[in-house]
Formats: sequence, structure tokens, C-alpha cells
Amino acid sequence: MTAADGSAPALELRDVAKSFGAVRALSAGSLRVRHGSIHALVGENGAGKSTLVKVVAGVHRRESGDLLLDGESVDFTSTAESKAAGVAVIYQEPTLFPDLSVTENIFMGRQLLGAGRRIDRAAMYAEAERLFTGLGVTIDPRRPALGLSIADQQIIEIAKAISLEARVLIMDEPTAALSGVEVERLFTVARRLRDEGRALVFISHRFDEVFALCDEVTVMRDGAYVDTLPVAETDVDQIVALMVGREVGDLFPKTPAEVGAPVLEVTGLTSAGVFHDVSFQVRAGEIVGLAGLVGAGRSEIARAVFGVDGYQTGEVTLNGTAIPKRNPRAAIRAGMAFIPEDRRRQGLVIDASVSRNVAGVIRSRLARAGLLTQHAENHASGPWAGRLSVKTNALDANAATMSGGNQQKVVIAKWLATEPKLLIIDEPTRGIDVGTKAEVHRLLSELAGQGMAIMMISSELPEVLGMADRVLVVREGNLTADITRADATPENVMLAATRGREVSA
Repeated sequence: MTAADGSAPALELRDVAKSFGAVRALSAGSLRVRHGSIHALVGENGAGKSTLVKVVAGVHRRESGDLLLDGESVDFTSTAESKAAGVAVIYQEPTLFPDLSVTENIFMGRQLLGAGRRIDRAAMYAEAERLFTGLGVTIDPRRPALGLSIADQQIIEIAKAISLEARVLIMDEPTAALSGVEVERLFTVARRLRDEGRALVFISHRFDEVFALCDEVTVMRDGAYVDTLPVAETDVDQIVALMVGREVGDLFPKTPAEVGAPVLEVTGLTSAGVFHDVSFQVRAGEIVGLAGLVGAGRSEIARAVFGVDGYQTGEVTLNGTAIPKRNPRAAIRAGMAFIPEDRRRQGLVIDASVSRNVAGVIRSRLARAGLLTQHAENHASGPWAGRLSVKTNALDANAATMSGGNQQKVVIAKWLATEPKLLIIDEPTRGIDVGTKAEVHRLLSELAGQGMAIMMISSELPEVLGMADRVLVVREGNLTADITRADATPENVMLAATRGREVSA
């Protein structure tokens, strides 16, 4: 592929606007991406990044503003039109057909034909092999898509885009579910595409990746363009200041809290093949962090404590009251709240309003004579939505139209409305921006200061070290260390997570 003559950018948006009912998602979205470059697009959740991408992808039509490809104005009414014009979007979790082969996924709907207009599978396999070779990766084009890693699925989507002669590739949070090795492979592929003259847009909350991969960075805030800077001439502090338009302050604003009596006591909890003989306490005013490698069993322990999953032996008590197995309702009644890792699938009714989501767990408390009014839902949810600064113009706004950070705030508000004694929160800041992270951390610190017991599961070691009073380390389903805040160092935690050691008092 040859680059354009340089007189016009590969992709340009000027003052693009888009609303969803009363919610103004974009007011002045602008972006200018050159051929042969990797361009970062950053901003807080709710800044308008995803809406801007969906306008380019043909998912949404803009209400005003300009959209140009190679200097020519375009107006996509469908994703098919966007793809035909040379635009491809690679999402965090691709949606391949699992029962079809890798090659069949690449050529779906446009199979190569041979003699007698029959599908020429040999030619398709050869072309798929050529595409993967050009990308510098090894994937068997004949194997079924079922069971492929997220990283391999993304490479297949990229191969599909190249086969469609895509000139502009947009990668929307592509590394969120990838390991370090997989991220580096994806970056190698991205650099190859850049060197061929293609234009890439890279959306990420991870600044280390932006600085390692990208040539330029555009910052958005509150649905509008803020600035574009060469990556080599800026730093994290400048980008964060542009993103939030205010001082973020300490990312981990942990304040001392008076630690009281045990609220949660877990004794000898065992689930065959998942975790074994797990015992620990969480006290009032204490934030206990669960650390460990992915797959160690941290989330499974939390789900069992709350009653979502079962276990064979052991006991869970809250303020001295035994919580029956597999009974989340009993856990909620006793004063337990659980904010799951997957907020969209497990924490929200995505097609319901903010007020309905926030009031969802306490509906029976709000009903009068068996009837629940919208006024009652708004009255109960309004203070919590306000306290968490949920960015929406109305409580009846649909949760599906909100950014990931605001969705996370709605889930937190929903459970705090139950006034729990124990809050279990799994990956509290995954996929949200630095400003919202600081807000969530500040809230957790405030809640602990008010006497709430908090059990926090996080894969981000700085978050665990920055917020936890104690760190429980889980390795292969076993609790290998109980480390005080004073003794919790990256080395100590990782040693316990990888090699294991005796649990300390």
C-alpha cells in the first residue's frame, strides 16, 4: 500500500456533534490523522471518544460537523459503507463466528470463487496465510475460531481489515485483556501497518502504551476537542491536565481510618479445584486488598463469599451472623454488597435508566402498597448519583448511552444505596480514566473512614498497594500471604503471588 501524497490527512473530523436524547455525547469532536502514523485518542470516560469512533465506523450519523477521508467529505449511514470506504475498527473483544474457521471468518460474505463459481477454499487458505505472513504472525488458517485467545481474534480482525484494503484502522482499547507478550505482538503488527502507510488510531487509558507506540496524541474532554500534541514533546502530567481540566490530586488518596471489630469472617472456605481452606477477616474501617495473578482464584473467592457461587466446606459470617451458601439475597439482607468485575453484564440492566439501576436492589423498600413509582426511584437514586458525580443530564437517561466510567459509578451507587456494612468490589477501576480512578479511590477511602469494611480485588498492583490496609495474596486458590500496609511492597506481593509463602499474622 502506498501513502497518499500528504496533501490531505487520511482521516479528519471537524467539530462533529452527536446527541442521544438529552445527553450531548459530542459537541465539537475533532481529529486529524496522517497516513503512516499511529495517533492516540485519549480522554476521560464520557469525553466522547467512543461516540467519535462510532461516527467514523458508521454506527452513528453525526448531526453536524465534517467527516473526511483523504480530503473527501463522506457521510456513512451504515458500518458496511464505512468498511467499503476503507475504515476498520478493532474492538477490545472481537465477535468472530466460533464454529467457523479462521479463514471463513476473514472472508465471511465475500468468499473467493473458483471454477463453476464454487468456493475456492485452497485459494482462501493461501490468501489467509499470506495475510498472516505479512503481519508477521503465525495462526493456522484452517483451525476453528472457537478457543482462540482475544489476542489472536484481534489479529484475525486486522487480517480481515487488510484484506478489505483498509486505509484507516481504529483500535479501541485493544490491550485491556492482553498479556504483556500479546501486547508487544500487537504493537509489532501496528508498527508494520504504519510503515506500510496506513493510518492508525489507538484508544487507550494506559499512558505507557501511548508513549511506547504512538506518534501523536489528541485529547478530548466533555465531548469536545482539546489539543493535539507530538508524543515526543509531551508527558503524562500534561496529558492528564488536558484530559481532566482540573487538578486530579493524589491518585491514591488513602486516609487513615479507625479499624474496628471484624465485620466479615471467612473460615476454611473450600471449593474443589477453585480455592482451598481460605480463612481471613475484614474489619470495620479497613480496606483489604486481594492480590494475585489472573486466574489465582480471587474473584471466585469473592463470589463465593457473596453467595453467587457455591463451596463445599467452610463458613462465612457477617457481624457474627452465618450467611447461607448460594444465597445472595441473604447476604444483601445481612448488609453485604458486591460490585462485580464485569459491570455491563453483571452489574447493570443496560437498557434501563440510571434511576432504575440505582434503585434496583432496594425496590421492595421503596414500593408503597406494592407499587413503585418513578418519583420514588428518582428520589432514592438522585443523592447517590449526585454524590458519585454521574455525568448525565437526567436520571431517566439509558445506561447503555453512558461511558464506561459513568456506568461503573452507577453500579457503585446502586450498591451503596443499600447502606452495606461490607462492600466487595472487584476491579474497581478497570477500563476507566485517571480522573475517575481518583474519584473512586477517594470514595473508597471516605467509606472506610465512615466505618465500612471493604474487600477490594484488583489486578493493578499500584492500586492494591496504594489503597489497602492489608494485602491478602492468592496463589492457585490458596491464601499465601497476609501483609500489612507497612510491609506491602511490590517485591513481597509478587513473591507471594508467584512462589507462595506462609501466611503471616
